[in-house]
Amino acid sequence: MINLLEKSTIISLKQKGHSNRVVARMQGINRETVGRYWNEYLTQQARLTDPNVNIPGVQEEIVEKPKYNSSSRVPKKYTKAIDCRLDQILEEEKTKDKILGNHKQSLTKEQIHKKLIEEGFDIGYTTISTHINIKIAKAKECFIKQLYELGDRLEFDFGEVKLEINGVSNKYYLAVLSSPGGDFRWAFLYKNQKKDVFMDAHVKFFEMVKGVYKEVVYDNMKNVVAKFIGRNEKQLNEDLIKMSMYYGFQINVTNCFSGNEKGFVEGSVKIIRNAVFAINYKFISFEQAEDYLNSQLLKLNEISKIEEEKLCLLPRKPKLELGIVSYNNVNSYSWVCVNNNFYSVPDYLVGRKVTVKSYFNKVIIYSNNSWVCEHKKVDGFNEISIDITHYLNTLIKKPGAIKNSLALKSIPKLKTIYDSHFNANPKKFIEILSDNKEKSMEEILIEFRKYTHVSKNAVPIDNLCNLKNINQITMTQMARYDQYCVQKGDGVYAKH
Repeated sequence: MINLLEKSTIISLKQKGHSNRVVARMQGINRETVGRYWNEYLTQQARLTDPNVNIPGVQEEIVEKPKYNSSSRVPKKYTKAIDCRLDQILEEEKTKDKILGNHKQSLTKEQIHKKLIEEGFDIGYTTISTHINIKIAKAKECFIKQLYELGDRLEFDFGEVKLEINGVSNKYYLAVLSSPGGDFRWAFLYKNQKKDVFMDAHVKFFEMVKGVYKEVVYDNMKNVVAKFIGRNEKQLNEDLIKMSMYYGFQINVTNCFSGNEKGFVEGSVKIIRNAVFAINYKFISFEQAEDYLNSQLLKLNEISKIEEEKLCLLPRKPKLELGIVSYNNVNSYSWVCVNNNFYSVPDYLVGRKVTVKSYFNKVIIYSNNSWVCEHKKVDGFNEISIDITHYLNTLIKKPGAIKNSLALKSIPKLKTIYDSHFNANPKKFIEILSDNKEKSMEEILIEFRKYTHVSKNAVPIDNLCNLKNINQITMTQMARYDQYCVQKGDGVYAKH
């Protein structure tokens, strides 16, 4: 690269009328270099006559030292992928500091370099050390106070809570949606934070507020970012894109490790978790915990501007259908497999193909476009949701199969009734079950209790006149007497 004096000499020789070739030979440089500096000089001189130009700026360009144009140069070794991974490692170190407090277990620069090499990155220690120093020595970030108009912005995040449900302590998740403009915070309680839960929370929220916000802000969670391309480019989840297209909101994803960019919802997670579950964390059922959360959120939002904000939202859309459709074969047990769990269908469908719509909390099954059955979605792996009424056709033909069937054992109360009163008469048990198959299980159990006071063999009182054996008559009469007495726990009272 030439220096300032050489640049001045080139311009001076050109002003005297020498050609580029002659100046290049005199200066011992390439003639294209001569042409470049001379053309730049002529362009800058022409700009000085423009009344709208910044004269001092042009003057500075004319007299500045020659320099390389490095605007298009990129590091050959230190890539965006390495830079992003280095940021992650340094962020993990900050998390370690918060957990351990004052400690001596920080990774050294050598250890960080070794970690990157082990992960397959080709980079030298000096380069990594330099960039670590730059990142550590960054000036403290300046935050700009934001003011949002009503209906403009909604922020989304997941938060964890630990609850005791029916005596069992477990981890659950809050899908938190917050409006900084309306000072409104809401949450839905879930058992996981998978994609179907993520989508369901949006649909529920838009249904509740009867409208849609213009923009929804997320962090870099998996449900939002399907894949990172370098440090700053992100490939968004297709299902989220489809939902935003349908409802009409814009997607805004924060920078990596920049929770402050959606600080309102970050604070809302803590506020809701502490205000709702810090004192009361024990519940009889998951549904009770959901009801409690809703009641506390209503109190928490009494001073919000949500009613005013509803008037500023985008128009309400019909509820988005979230069921994931699949086509499944029914196996020989009359089960269909959905997400590694099994759900029963009526036994006449064995060997056929059915349509399954899977939601975050339920599974609905269709055959030939007609509704067949619905199951509550089960969690885990290789779990089974089974309905005994799905097997009535088979059980009528094979009554002996009911005794040890999984379908019967999955309903302990019904299994107890069978063992106590129908063990010797399975056909009668199946007959009663078949007559009441359209009823709920609670109603079916009530129907069976009408028979459990009659006899061990479940012979109804109305059939007394048909009995020929005197022992059976005696036993039935005693059972009839018992039927008119108070039966502990069954809710039957003496008649007068």
